[in-house]
Amino acid sequence: MQILISNSSKEAIYQQIKNQIKEKVMAGELQEGYALPSMRQLAKDLHISVITTKRAYEELEKEGFIYSIMGKGSFIAEQNPDIIKEKKLATIEEKLVEVIVNSKELGLSLHDIKEWMTILYEER
Repeated sequence: MQILISNSSKEAIYQQIKNQIKEKVMAGELQEGYALPSMRQLAKDLHISVITTKRAYEELEKEGFIYSIMGKGSFIAEQNPDIIKEKKLATIEEKLVEVIVNSKELGLSLHDIKEWMTILYEER
């Protein structure tokens, strides 16, 4: 499992770790039962604090993406397809809100946004 950390990102390092693992789970790259690196190993690999990896893992556990077994490690949790779909829809909604805010700042109309969306959708 590869995690890339950007020091120039406005996003906190623990958030970058958390988001990348979540994306890999939702994309099906990390399957149920997959053993994540230990917090210490991930911290060592990324040259960051164990506290940072601990926070990322704790938040992933709270959100139901992973589970931990004392003395054994952290593992990818079983994912309900309906929940994954809802999480993906929530992500789409967040990104669309960002597009709308940016578009309004630029003075673009809803018609312009729809046109762009149609073009981009048909290209994929």
